[in-house]
Amino acid sequence: MNVNFIAEVSSNHSCDVNRCLEFIDCAADIGCDSVKFQLFKIDKLFAPEILEKSEKHRMRRLWELSPDLLPALAERCKVKGIQFSCTPFYLSAVEELEPYVDFYKIASYELLWDDLLVACARTGKPVIISTGMANLDEIKHAVEVLRNNNCEPTVLHCTSAYPTPYNEANLTAIETIRNSTGCEVGWSDHTVNSGVIHRAIHKWNAKVVEFHLDLDGKGEEFESGHCWLPEQIGLVIKQVRDAEDSDGDGIKEPVPSEMSDRLWRTDPSDGLRPFKSIRNSFNPDTK
Repeated sequence: MNVNFIAEVSSNHSCDVNRCLEFIDCAADIGCDSVKFQLFKIDKLFAPEILEKSEKHRMRRLWELSPDLLPALAERCKVKGIQFSCTPFYLSAVEELEPYVDFYKIASYELLWDDLLVACARTGKPVIISTGMANLDEIKHAVEVLRNNNCEPTVLHCTSAYPTPYNEANLTAIETIRNSTGCEVGWSDHTVNSGVIHRAIHKWNAKVVEFHLDLDGKGEEFESGHCWLPEQIGLVIKQVRDAEDSDGDGIKEPVPSEMSDRLWRTDPSDGLRPFKSIRNSFNPDTK
């Protein structure tokens, strides 16, 4: 099984181009296949009634990623051999992203917005959708909209709680979504629990795993508790990659690392180790 690990930078980049590039380098170094940013404008994300009342929401303008950075981010991803993705949160963002992204990602909050789904699908680029807070009918509708526009999506089961209690991950829903849609299904993690990720992959066959990454605990979203640090998620990715290499060819025969012990098995003639053929020649000082 080859798992596509996607590092979600979210708003932890602090609008700093050097920090953005460091995220890309870090994602590549810890073994990710893709890195994802978000492209939003607060005035196009929240209704004016909300922005008028809430300074907290207005302050999120400080988290906006400048579209001017897209060429540099995409180029750095090419250099590092990692896919570049971004979530569009307004319709014209789809067009702004098209020259640069390898795939689009639709966030859970935007899952019901058919116009955004259609705009992404019509670019001809791959689309991944997250399904936090959604019921099965809403997911099936989004898949249908994308398929009607010649796009076969990848669907990520997701629990949109930041962080998600591990006992609310509901990983069994991966199989429910797969059986109901026929799509490839993965897991978008907010638990920061390595066991959850391993189970999503090895029990429920998640082929895509997205997670929120922070570099140093100084990102805007780190205090919420849903972001992994590089050394934490790097170990999980290494374990998964090592496990991928452990499948072998399925032929049951001795492997090189155990060949030297074959003659030290119990001799069937007397029930003692090793085989009689090497007992007389045994030298305990021989390495």
